[in-house]
This record gives sequence, C-alpha cells and structure tokens, in this order.
Amino acid sequence: MNKHILQQYTVIVDFLGKTLGPDYEVVLQDLDPKHQAIVAIANGHVSGRTVGSPLTNTALHLLSSKIYETHDFLCNYKGVAANGHVLRSSTMMIKDENNEPVGFLCINYDDSRFMELHQKLLSTIHPDSFLEQAPIDQQPASAAAEQPAAMPMTESFPTDITLLMQKIFDDVTKDLATPITRLNQYERKDIVQKLNDQGLFQLKGAISFVARQFSCSTATVYRYLSEING
Repeated sequence: MNKHILQQYTVIVDFLGKTLGPDYEVVLQDLDPKHQAIVAIANGHVSGRTVGSPLTNTALHLLSSKIYETHDFLCNYKGVAANGHVLRSSTMMIKDENNEPVGFLCINYDDSRFMELHQKLLSTIHPDSFLEQAPIDQQPASAAAEQPAAMPMTESFPTDITLLMQKIFDDVTKDLATPITRLNQYERKDIVQKLNDQGLFQLKGAISFVARQFSCSTATVYRYLSEING
C-alpha cells in the first residue's frame, strides 16, 4: 500500500520539477526503514543528490520528534547545499490511512543567481555603505516562529549515509571541551541522548558508527539507549 502511495507522487516530482524550473529541486523520500532514501528527484544538481541518496538530518529529526503528528508540512526553513548555496527548503509529510508518515515530498529552492543579480543591482545604484546596512538574506521573524522550536533550522544534504551520520555526530559534539576518547560514561550517555533526539539511530549501522567514535563496544551504546528509552 505504501509503495502504491509513493508511486503516485513520482509523477508529481517530475511535474513540479519541469513546471518550477531548474532552481527548484523536488525530492520524494521513502521512509520505509528498509530503504530510507530518495526514490525520485528532479533537478538534483541543486544539492548534488541522486536516487538512492539518504535522508537528511532534518528528515530524521521530523521522524524522531514526531512533528508529523501536529504538522502536515513545514515551509521555508534553511538548507545548505554541498556547494555552499543557501536553500529555502519545504517538506510535506505523506501519510497513510493511520496518519503514519510513509514519505516526504520536499522542495529546495536555490535563489543564489537571483541574489547575485540583486547584489549587482544594489551596488550599481547605492554605495557599499548602504549595502552593509541592508542585508537581504534575513528570514522574517514571523516565518521563523512558524517552525517547531525543536527543529534544527539548517538542513544538510549528504550524498551517502556515512556522511549523514558524521554530520549529525559532529553537530552534536562540536562544542565539547573534552576529546571524545576522554569522555566519561555520563557525558557519553548525554551525547547518545542528543543523537537519539536527532534521529541518528533510525539509520542502519548507527550503533556501530557511534561505538567507533567513542572507541567502545556496541554493547555499551545499546546499554545507553536502553537506559535513555527506559
């Protein structure tokens, strides 16, 4: 049934990709635990991804936090492509008859070439001092307020699952004052809690990945998760 639901959306992906144009990447993500990957994509050059690329950090967080229970879609949050371009990203939750998510339909808009034209136009008609006081990339406060408070506001677009796990792990541990290998069990457990909140352990191989980062056994990571989940 779920596969049939997603098959209907593959046509929409192609349709929107051709209708919106090359600056809009349209992506269909399969949330089946056996796959959890992109199954259809239009204008993949925007993020550099293809069919088979893994879910994003934001997609995993949406699943882990169960935001889909209260939201049908999220619009205009920040994404950053591998080439550094800032994207305006939106995600619609595709649900089955039990209101469970089976897929995400995502649109990532790259307006970089229009921003460049904007900058050139401003620099032509105004001095540099004006440009410094008139940033054009600020998100309106009202738009930010519409997003769930716990949602990571910057989405990354890895091309394989190892890069995705590394990105989530690095984001969680970037402010640590102590080297990973010297953390005590309570500090490690706190990191595992944060990784769990971000949905990392929904990915196949995540337990082994975290064990390697901590230089500990997989049994230790399983124990942390068991204590966290009660």
